[in-house]
Amino acid sequence: MTEPGHVHPTRDDAVVTAVSEVVGGPMGEHAAGHRWWTPVRVLLLLTAFTFCLGMVQKAPCSLVDGKDQNWVYSHMCYTDLRPLYVPRGMVEHAWPYSDDEQTRSRYEVMEYPVGISYWAWGTAWVTHWLNGSPDLEDRYRQPVAALYGDPEVADEQNIFLLVNAVGFGLCALLAVWLLAGAHPRRPWDAAAFAISPALLLTGLINWDLLAVVLVAGALWAWSRDRPVLTGVMIGLGTAVKLYPLFLLGAILVICLRRREIGAFVTATLTSVVVWAAANAPAYFSGKEQWQVFWSFNSDRTADLGSVWMLVDQATDAAIEAHTINTWSWILFGAWCVGVFAIGMTAGRGRRWGDHATVPRLAQLGYLIVVGFLIVNKVYSPQYVLWLLPLAVLARPRWRDQLIWQASEVVYFCTIWWYLGGYLNPTGGGDASFYWLGIAVRVAGELYLAVVIVRDMYRPDHDPVVVEERVPSLVE
Repeated sequence: MTEPGHVHPTRDDAVVTAVSEVVGGPMGEHAAGHRWWTPVRVLLLLTAFTFCLGMVQKAPCSLVDGKDQNWVYSHMCYTDLRPLYVPRGMVEHAWPYSDDEQTRSRYEVMEYPVGISYWAWGTAWVTHWLNGSPDLEDRYRQPVAALYGDPEVADEQNIFLLVNAVGFGLCALLAVWLLAGAHPRRPWDAAAFAISPALLLTGLINWDLLAVVLVAGALWAWSRDRPVLTGVMIGLGTAVKLYPLFLLGAILVICLRRREIGAFVTATLTSVVVWAAANAPAYFSGKEQWQVFWSFNSDRTADLGSVWMLVDQATDAAIEAHTINTWSWILFGAWCVGVFAIGMTAGRGRRWGDHATVPRLAQLGYLIVVGFLIVNKVYSPQYVLWLLPLAVLARPRWRDQLIWQASEVVYFCTIWWYLGGYLNPTGGGDASFYWLGIAVRVAGELYLAVVIVRDMYRPDHDPVVVEERVPSLVE
């Protein structure tokens, strides 16, 4: 399952080499690969299998009736998609940014960026079409409370989840294809994405995979020296989630190191234009509704999974939203200054080929995004997906990927146990075991960040750089 010019993982990664002993050991020097089972096709198959397992893991919460919320938490199969179908107006296919008074009196505004709102609106239309195009005027005349008990609406909620699942599955497949092509000689690095437990457990919780595939597209485009396409991907990604914007900081460092500032300017201007174009329909059809996302996040206090929540509960500080907003941005700004300093100094004096010792986009991108997540006021379990495409290319070693993703799985379990009340001490008080879950997650993210920084200063530890110097690893 290899092709000429590809690094084979059984000869490149100690963990994979050890595991391969079960099936006969590493790939031999004279072994012939399969003509059809190329690395990319195997990766696509693995991704599809992982995502199908994820659908099975979420199935109990969709197929079993009459269960309370704690049952959902105990089975860890919660997803935002079904619960939001009625209260956000998708049941009537209401435009997310409509300023119609009756619509706004019936339904809350989508609290997500425009990319997610557009996607939800489009998949709601597909859902209605698949369900026989129900009479929306009739629903418009009913009280919203009556829609929750409508069997037809209950069926639509399941259809809506399945339609989105198909779309997310396609996003995951496209993301792994893009990641496999980011380093053409190392397609197997994308395997840590394809069979990721993070993808399996969190891929269907929310719409985050829409941003993930665009980040993967930005990594692929940048690896092909296509700054315009990189800007398009970042602009669209920022219209879905804020964090793809941070990749421009990583690109700035790379362009300064390479003295190619024009590429940064091109990517930045393109991303701004694309982001503005994506937001225009929402802004001009309902400015107040468009602003809800920004005000919602500004007014939010310390929330689930954040270090702020840990400190708030542990000290009973009752930290106000304004204080968290101010200090989170100050801390993130300081973190970015540190990443900039690392990016500008790492690898100097170690020239192993063209730009080989200049930090890579995935490395810098991971460092910036992980800093944002650590100081952010909320860490929903699916936010691990933000890091996934960056992490698998930044540090393509299974030992480090397993350590980091294991910490995320620990957090995934503890958040549902916490929400279900299963971690509450018998004597009352806060669930300190959940604090441990937050700490384990942060420790895992920081561990991977430290290893990546080590690679940047010591390129001889970076598998991507070493591969260029060790042709014996290539089949």
